[in-house]
Amino acid sequence: MEAVRTLIRYAGDDPTREGLLGTPDRVVRAYDEFFGGYDEDPVALLQRTFAETNGYDEIVALRDIRFESHCEHHIAPIIGKAHVAYLPNKRIVGISKLARLVEVYAKRLQIQEKMTVQIANTLDEVLQPKGVAVIIEAAHQCMTTRGVHKPGVTMITSRMLGAFRDDPLSRREVLSMIATPAGAKLDNV
Repeated sequence: MEAVRTLIRYAGDDPTREGLLGTPDRVVRAYDEFFGGYDEDPVALLQRTFAETNGYDEIVALRDIRFESHCEHHIAPIIGKAHVAYLPNKRIVGISKLARLVEVYAKRLQIQEKMTVQIANTLDEVLQPKGVAVIIEAAHQCMTTRGVHKPGVTMITSRMLGAFRDDPLSRREVLSMIATPAGAKLDNV
């Protein structure tokens, strides 16, 4: 908490001012939440899988997983959404685990490129699927609120493994699934 008081003084304010007295404690609690991903093991998260799938062997995709992270260069927010897909190889994982996997890596100091690779590689390592696709779209406050001041800019990163890297048809299919607006396919059924 003393470090937060130092930062308040550095910003030019008085940490003993009434409105700032509780700020160090609130900042520490916020950091516990912002960076809780360091306390979780992403591999352990995916260990519980299901083999009973009645032969399901098509793409499993979870789109628009909202996340908040923090840039490791400025500790500024990164706010975005992740799309995660895999092509099962006998075993599947509960879809909430895909969202939790994104959350574990987002709740660490990050750069988007590294986070994209970490999610894809962990999913590939644990499930050993036929393919993995991770696409992340995010706005970086370190660029929008400081430095070059370019609001409205979105960074997109991707990591394709297995069939999604090697087979153009599989790659096209997963990209089409992720790019289709929510409900568009269902409206045509």
